[in-house]
Amino acid sequence: MSDQNHYEKLGVTEDASFDEIQDARKRLMQQHRDDQKLMESVEAAYDAIIMERLRMRQEGKIKVPERIRFPERLSQTPPSVPQTAANQSPAWLRRFVDTPSLEDILWSAGAFLLLSALAIFYPAPDEAILPLAIALGFGFNIYFLNRKERQFGRALLLTLAGLVVGIGIGSVLGGALQTQLTNFNLTVETFASLVTFVILWLISSFLR
Repeated sequence: MSDQNHYEKLGVTEDASFDEIQDARKRLMQQHRDDQKLMESVEAAYDAIIMERLRMRQEGKIKVPERIRFPERLSQTPPSVPQTAANQSPAWLRRFVDTPSLEDILWSAGAFLLLSALAIFYPAPDEAILPLAIALGFGFNIYFLNRKERQFGRALLLTLAGLVVGIGIGSVLGGALQTQLTNFNLTVETFASLVTFVILWLISSFLR
């Protein structure tokens, strides 16, 4: 049987690519899977063509891809899966952590910077402005959180937690830095308010 007959048996031309030859073999093997003789004939034609292509390659006429020369390697080499494709974060963490847009970050940062300036520079006696600034920060934080997921209860709880943590950390740090704060005309209460605004900003920007 000539080489041309082998190509005809697979239903391809002599200038067919390796992909076309392999696809033709697969198609015919699938079509005649119940006919052992035809399958053997198709396999023999495919092998003859491959051997002919290998001979031509040895003569420098063509280049045979390794996946055609050694098709068994495809089943031996496991596909490589990039490690970055799998999300390693726990499900509960993904439910709370947000990836905000630059616009969202700037909006919340602007609001809390305004409150920080109000707490520092507003000329109110006995720091009467601080409760108002904290209340406004509380409301801002609930607003920014609630507009993400529309879950007011979660927004309220996260804001309360941020308020408690912020005032607690700020008071402890302020007490330890009281001498340095005096040099900047800041009281412990004002410093605690500033720390609270930073924590509320982080919560409103990066949690949901």
